[in-house]
Amino acid sequence: MQEVSRVRSTNCKDAWINPKLQLPIGKEQIQREKLDPQYVAGFIDGEGSFSISIGKHKTLRRGFEVRPEFEIELRKDDQEILERILITIGIGKIYDCSYERYGWFPHAKYKITSIWDLREYLFPLLDKNPLQAKKKKSYLLFKQIVLMVCTKEHLSDEGFNKIVNLRDELRALGKKAKTYHGMVSEFDKKSNKQPLENARVRENRLPRVEENYNGNIITHQIPPVNPRESEVPEVSPRAGLRQIR
Repeated sequence: MQEVSRVRSTNCKDAWINPKLQLPIGKEQIQREKLDPQYVAGFIDGEGSFSISIGKHKTLRRGFEVRPEFEIELRKDDQEILERILITIGIGKIYDCSYERYGWFPHAKYKITSIWDLREYLFPLLDKNPLQAKKKKSYLLFKQIVLMVCTKEHLSDEGFNKIVNLRDELRALGKKAKTYHGMVSEFDKKSNKQPLENARVRENRLPRVEENYNGNIITHQIPPVNPRESEVPEVSPRAGLRQIR
């Protein structure tokens, strides 16, 4: 994924900007009507994402930084609704994303990453118009972590460890609940994190026969299906005609 962002100072001479993508836009560049806040809450229930990452930071005493992020990502031809959501919430940026190498349509992503913007703009809206689906649990964990960072609780060992545990709970609720060695952040590598169980099922499957964990991936071995041993019996056309008669 390619994403243009000014979060990492683009004033430097060696800063890289993809000329094929538009620069981020904020409420100053948008002229749209506001949406009903309850509609926005419902939209977040379906398409919103709350995530917490812990990344390396050279200037911090602990060497790691807690990075919260709220986002909604849609296809580029749905960017208008993201712009109206931004105007309704009152803060954030919309980024141009490209998935050209995968053959996908271009996307647009609405993001809020500042802990102060999250506290002052997003949280009041969602507290007044509560989420109704299971994402409410994710929101409450996300909010708890952000408020802890706002009050500098993450600077103590006890507070930081609590944030890590809450972050793991948040990850376990999300779509990407698989966390493996070699595929995690530098912090998780140091912490010797174990894989989290992923409960997401994309389609009906046969019962799992064997599960092997080799340190990076989990593989499932499923035997081939014999149609004559399946639960649905085979019925020949002649048998069907005899029943009709």
